[in-house]
Amino acid sequence: MLSHKVKRHIIDGNDTIINRATPSQTVAEWQFAPGDVIGLDIYVTTGEGKPKEHDARCTVFKRELDQVYNLKSKSARAFFVDMNKRFPTLPFSIRAMQDQTAAKVGVRECLNHNMLIPFPVLTEKAGEFVAQFKATVVVQPRSTAVIAGGAPLNVSRFQSEHSVTDADLQALLAKGLWTKEKAKKTAA
Repeated sequence: MLSHKVKRHIIDGNDTIINRATPSQTVAEWQFAPGDVIGLDIYVTTGEGKPKEHDARCTVFKRELDQVYNLKSKSARAFFVDMNKRFPTLPFSIRAMQDQTAAKVGVRECLNHNMLIPFPVLTEKAGEFVAQFKATVVVQPRSTAVIAGGAPLNVSRFQSEHSVTDADLQALLAKGLWTKEKAKKTAA
């Protein structure tokens, strides 16, 4: 799973952060700079950490801007015009469309011609759970701030087989990551 640097109207920029490195998937390293906005995409699972696409119907999509095709059906064209008007570059749900039936027909035809990118439902083995958390983080000159998706997570509800044993690292993790440091006053 990848998290991306966000630009205006682009949620999946070229600079990426890989959540779990694999030999088949590598990304180029880059430095954080003030003004960067990162869309963190975090997946947590009770299983082995290898989620796969579920066969449940996907309802969230994003327009693939590089693909061009003349749609055949009238309802698919109407859906495409409405989608381009309301959601030209950002993800949308089928529920946001006025005509649900035309939207389902339009989505199917657009998917057949690679004009949409689906956001699939992920699953693991039976009885295992997969949760997805998203947050938008901005890098400021002296700190970082969560501008969306920053609800506190109650970690006491979860148990892990792994733990941090280094005292210095535990102290660093206990510090408030998203709090600003107060400016030190100097006596003049």
